[in-house]
Amino acid sequence: MARTTVARLGGFTFLFYISASIVGTNLFARITKGDGIAAKLANIAAHRPQMGLCFILTLLTIFAALILAVALYALTRDEDAGLALLALTCRVVEGMLNAVPATAMLALLSVAPQASTATGSEAAASNALGSSLLRLQGWSVIVSAPVFGVGSALYYYVLARARSVPGLLAYFGVLSSVLLVIAIPLEPLQIVRARWPSIYGCLRLSSN
Repeated sequence: MARTTVARLGGFTFLFYISASIVGTNLFARITKGDGIAAKLANIAAHRPQMGLCFILTLLTIFAALILAVALYALTRDEDAGLALLALTCRVVEGMLNAVPATAMLALLSVAPQASTATGSEAAASNALGSSLLRLQGWSVIVSAPVFGVGSALYYYVLARARSVPGLLAYFGVLSSVLLVIAIPLEPLQIVRARWPSIYGCLRLSSN
């Protein structure tokens, strides 16, 4: 495949990846609003088509990450094969980690309707499971964000060395990627206090 074709494929995939992530994240946040886990699960049960769309978008990001990994590797391997391979590995792992929230969404589609009709101990069990699945969404970001950041930093560094992109832009990408690697894991320790979608979203856009 010609280098220009690979570059176009990578650019299109990147735009699709970001768009799908933003739409899916915002839609999921609206669907899971509510005071308490019971209200959140009831809201999910009432918006099954929208949750299904979130699942599909998240599923597509898995393939987008893999396609982007191959495209960027093809563009950077001639400059530094070792770093390009490491960055490729990070992107592949990122794609695999995207399967975690997709699986959790699929489980929520099953748990939410049951929780809305259950009573007593069954309701408590469904609520506990639903709460764990919702928390899993945030945990998956905390794990995948550093992997994403390392991969992006490596790609930008190699692209800067190859002078494939303007140096200032490339090193800004490296810096924002490093900030992503540092900031997201510090949130559970309450060293950095912010909602993860805001940090992850802003830094992710700037590090691509």
